[in-house]
Amino acid sequence: MLSKILLAAMLAGALSSAAQSYTKLHDKAIVADTHNDVLSSATLNGLNIETDLRGKTHSDLNRFSQGGVDVQVFSVFCNETYGAGTAYAYANREIDSLLAIINRNPGKLQLATNYATVKKAVKAKKLACMLGVEGGHMIEDSMAFLKTFYNRGVRYMTLTWNNSISWATSARYETLPAAEQQKLRDTAIKKGLTDFGKNVVRNMNALGMLVDVSHVGEQTFWDVMATTTKPVIASHSCVYALCPHFRNLKDDQIKAIGTNGGVIQVNFYSGFLDSNYMRNKETFLNRHAAERDSMLALKKQGYEIDEWLSKKHPAEADALRPPLSLLIDHIDYIVKLIGVNGVGLGSDFDGIESAPKSLDDVTTYPLITKALRERGYSRRAVKKILGGNFLRVLRQNNPQ
Repeated sequence: MLSKILLAAMLAGALSSAAQSYTKLHDKAIVADTHNDVLSSATLNGLNIETDLRGKTHSDLNRFSQGGVDVQVFSVFCNETYGAGTAYAYANREIDSLLAIINRNPGKLQLATNYATVKKAVKAKKLACMLGVEGGHMIEDSMAFLKTFYNRGVRYMTLTWNNSISWATSARYETLPAAEQQKLRDTAIKKGLTDFGKNVVRNMNALGMLVDVSHVGEQTFWDVMATTTKPVIASHSCVYALCPHFRNLKDDQIKAIGTNGGVIQVNFYSGFLDSNYMRNKETFLNRHAAERDSMLALKKQGYEIDEWLSKKHPAEADALRPPLSLLIDHIDYIVKLIGVNGVGLGSDFDGIESAPKSLDDVTTYPLITKALRERGYSRRAVKKILGGNFLRVLRQNNPQ
């Protein structure tokens, strides 16, 4: 009996030690998330991230701290319904919002624009707040607008969102049948980057703004890789071989980013991680077709409807979520292809209706550290994945 008690005590002690080990590692690491949509979703819905938004969002200021997040890139986003005369103005409104929040919370937040300011914020135990523009339509074909974004603190731009623009084609557009492409545009568009688009990439390189290849079409991707002189990022993308979604990266693209010295920040969206999720979600949506149709009648976007229905029917939505192990599988796959220097985290929190089980909000980041350690990653490798790799690429693009 005594030996059984002693064994149980030893096991309990070992488990406690392991728990302390991953929590201490998480606390010591610089945790960087390169894509969170709470800024745009809060702006759209009249929410204030300075307040407790549990049950409404994945994120708020206090929960970033609870999750050990040190660096957060806030996505500046508006969809394709914003164009010339509106997209740039809306983006600046979001930037104004973040800067105002930072100014109201000087003891908690700091705008970070390069490696040095990130390190300064982390040392002061403040959240290093960064800005990334999600969609080149927000520069409205203006190099001057691009430079103004940079001067206001934007440090990456996703060249396209799901919509194609005058100078770059998106992944969604490039994968549609020709007839569907024609419906989206008055005239045919050549896939990839135009000469203007290549100049956008060159100017971003010169400014020190990271080129983000998430959302872009394959031809656009290859044109970027032939044009850029700096390491790129995919701020929120996963592996096509594990989940064949048009938003995910194929093996040759992953290898090209590795050769370029860039980083793929793995997205937490269930639909990009689990090849069964989209089919199961469609069944869920069909069960609630009347509610979906009522939202469509209100001119709501698909992603808005998905999020609304998921919150209205949480038990059904929760049953669709894949295990956390699938996120680690995508990280493993990238590491096996290009090494541990090529992967990071880009959650897409508050831009997605579903994340893996247990990853309920930004407070749950330590569970990723725990899962990586259990998968056999060294402490040094975990630190790279959690944020070190992104900071390296930031420094290489913007060495000031």
